[in-house]
Amino acid sequence: MKEIIIRFLIGGLAVSFFSVLGDVFKPKSFAGLFSAAPSVALATLGIAIIKDGRQFAAIEAHSMIAGSIALFVYTSAVSWILMRRDVSALWVATTCLVLWAAVAFSGWYLWLR
Repeated sequence: MKEIIIRFLIGGLAVSFFSVLGDVFKPKSFAGLFSAAPSVALATLGIAIIKDGRQFAAIEAHSMIAGSIALFVYTSAVSWILMRRDVSALWVATTCLVLWAAVAFSGWYLWLR
């Protein structure tokens, strides 16, 4: 329970900080991006360092980097297709999950295993 409370507090502070940072930059749609992902990552890594040590946290950080690369490729592909084709957003987003999985598992295979 203590870990959940600490994660909540660290995450809340980080969300607030990154949300303010996102409001500074243009376009304003970056505010959500800057507030969510970095705060969750920082809270998770902070707790991992305290609870399991630096080596475990390094593995977690590498996993987060590989996941963010896969997410970037996925969102880029979805965005590119939706801007150039008249297709269903649900269909494109669902179909491109295969691309996300391929990039994520390739990153794991090449870098993390």
